[in-house]
Amino acid sequence: MIDGLRDATSFLTRVPVRSRGRFDLAGAAWAFPVVGAAVGAVGGGVAWATHLLLPTLVAATVAVLAEVVLTGALHLDGLADCADGCGGHDRESRLRIMKDHAVGVYGAAAVVLALLLQVGVVHALLGLLDGWEILAVLASVGALSRAAMLVVAVRLPSARPEGTAGPLVRGLLPAQVMVASGLAGLSTLALWPVDVWAGVAALVAVGVTPLAVGAWATRMLGGVTGDVLGATAVLTQLGALLAVVAVLG
Repeated sequence: MIDGLRDATSFLTRVPVRSRGRFDLAGAAWAFPVVGAAVGAVGGGVAWATHLLLPTLVAATVAVLAEVVLTGALHLDGLADCADGCGGHDRESRLRIMKDHAVGVYGAAAVVLALLLQVGVVHALLGLLDGWEILAVLASVGALSRAAMLVVAVRLPSARPEGTAGPLVRGLLPAQVMVASGLAGLSTLALWPVDVWAGVAALVAVGVTPLAVGAWATRMLGGVTGDVLGATAVLTQLGALLAVVAVLG
């Protein structure tokens, strides 16, 4: 269990943890929502603490910056590569573009818009909720978005077996995804004291977004890559946060 948590933390964040020299991402799948909840809680704590000292918009921006630093922009990189891949004319060209480390116009636009949306929803939450409630929302959504990655990974074949997602896709079992999804689902209990319908809205968004991303990946790439999983996390997080703000606002 400790090894799984260590592997998930090392893979999903830039937190320095003692390495065993190898990753067992499939075995660490259960811990993805745990790490996601921790990342979200850090963002929520930073948002509320800075909100006491700085204007709301600045506090929201600092909170999003803290999450980007903590994760090393891992998921945003996946979103950027997927957006750039849309410019390819066939499966092979899309995969080739996504593997290129250079970021194109589509990728840059996707990242900027995603960050603007995230800052906007955190800003809105700071005007609607108290400190512990913001922490609860961001922690729960962080857990749900990381579990959503696994739903896509277990449903689709690997489009690039030698890529980052290859070992995870090949080794992942439905039972492991069910455990991770159960842990992520339990995290929504923190939303019930905030607003029951906000929790329901977040769950609906989390149910729909991975299906949409999976359909896109199947049609455009013929399977899943590490970039697709990163994009799933970002889009699911944004979808859930927008759903919560829509209900609360």
